[in-house]
Amino acid sequence: MVVGGFAAVAHGVTQLTQDIDICCRMTPDNLMRLQDALSDLHPVHRMPPERPSLRLTLETAAEFRNLYLETDWGQLDCLGEILGVGGYDAVLAQSVEIELPGGPCRILAIDALVRAKQAMGRDKDRETILQLRAIQERKRGC
Repeated sequence: MVVGGFAAVAHGVTQLTQDIDICCRMTPDNLMRLQDALSDLHPVHRMPPERPSLRLTLETAAEFRNLYLETDWGQLDCLGEILGVGGYDAVLAQSVEIELPGGPCRILAIDALVRAKQAMGRDKDRETILQLRAIQERKRGC
């Protein structure tokens, strides 16, 4: 499930971000599948200064609530919950499906994305919130 900056752009916001945020079930089995899916992109943990490669085991995967990665294609944040929205099941319930060239993708619905941006309380999210609200108004007027 894609959330954050990409979801905002998919809804029509003009501000680009430097990463992709996804919300996923942070279970060991799911994280092992994620690791396998990303292996060709050479993921590394981006927060520690030594930037170690992503090498999860079932035991170490159980320790993560979030994963902040750098890949050959850019930054990927894997989040167990979204502030202002909730955990994976709540995020899924507040998402919509869009079609991408590679197939369908779920993104946060505008209302949920606004709540997430408000909950973060960052200066950089204020313009995104204004644009999302304007997009909502245009859609209501249609």
